[in-house]
Amino acid sequence: MANLKEVRTRINSVNSTMQITSAMKMVSASKLRKSQSAIVALRPYASKLYEIIQNLSAAMQTSTEGVYTKIHKENIEDEKILLIPVASNKGLCGVFNVNVLRETLNALNEDYKVQYEKGNVDILCISKKVEETLRFKKYHVIGNKNELLDKLTYNNAVKFAEKLMKDFVEMKYDRIIFIYNQFKSAGSHILKREQFLPIVGSTPANKDDNFSNETEYIFQPSKEEILNSLIPKSLKLQLYKILIDSFTSEHGARMVSMTQATDNAGELLKELNLSYNKARQGAITNEIIEIVSGANAL
Repeated sequence: MANLKEVRTRINSVNSTMQITSAMKMVSASKLRKSQSAIVALRPYASKLYEIIQNLSAAMQTSTEGVYTKIHKENIEDEKILLIPVASNKGLCGVFNVNVLRETLNALNEDYKVQYEKGNVDILCISKKVEETLRFKKYHVIGNKNELLDKLTYNNAVKFAEKLMKDFVEMKYDRIIFIYNQFKSAGSHILKREQFLPIVGSTPANKDDNFSNETEYIFQPSKEEILNSLIPKSLKLQLYKILIDSFTSEHGARMVSMTQATDNAGELLKELNLSYNKARQGAITNEIIEIVSGANAL
């Protein structure tokens, strides 16, 4: 059995760890409530707007005015792709970062393997943790936008969305794809791979389950003018929603992870206190035996 000093040191260490994990849990819970309110308020509007854009964009894919719906190259293997994994700049959030990293590697090594081998896939990270691993594994990471997570505002998201739209219109990239965690609940999130550009027309094959059936609309002025106004607004909103979704999922995952860590530390503390009491009782018993033995010898 470990001596009293060793057990006492471990108890102090576990106590300190439990205080840290408990504080991190409360901080994440506070941030989760705030960001959850934001995503719950934003999602219906963003989803409905994107539904309208999807319903109308199929007719624009062959139009010269549909710059955000045009497919630049018929052969997908010749496309230039920008892959954007969105996760966290920090750890201690369970498998949150790992899931995004794994999905990114699957995309590179399976779905876009031919394009990557041709040098047609760039990776732009919004996550220090994912970026560090991809760079360590020697993947083609062209840069990052990690600062978006440190100061997540709509204005910052709009600037980034405008840059992506410009790159697409200028045909620097033929396809832009986000990989992120979509918030479902505090303890659950859904890993998503979402095509940002070009906008995919709403068809039975690619229609999201959350979208209603295609609706007929009356346009005034023309469909092209309305779409050219709505599409940039919708894309900016979609990008902001992706960031908010990921941010909310991160704090949900961290809160759950820190709750489990705090509970585990509490259980370990009980075991250490029991060991300490046993060791202390053993030491007291030995002292009594020595005193009695000495008295008998006299």
